[in-house]
Amino acid sequence: MTQLLLLIVALLALGHMPPGRSEFKRCWKGQGACRTYCTRQETYMHMCPDASLCCLAYGTRPLASKPAYV
Repeated sequence: MTQLLLLIVALLALGHMPPGRSEFKRCWKGQGACRTYCTRQETYMHMCPDASLCCLAYGTRPLASKPAYV
């Protein structure tokens, strides 16, 4: 009986948790994630609307264009 009660409590608790990475909002055309801190494999691009950082993986960061000299 106690195992059944524990199972019900566990299922109810899991039902209220967000799945996977859905807690992060997407940014930079869906390639980045709005977070408080970026990971070591990511770089900060710009601020998200909620004042968090838009973190992009180093491979997806656009290269800076060279200025044209006239």
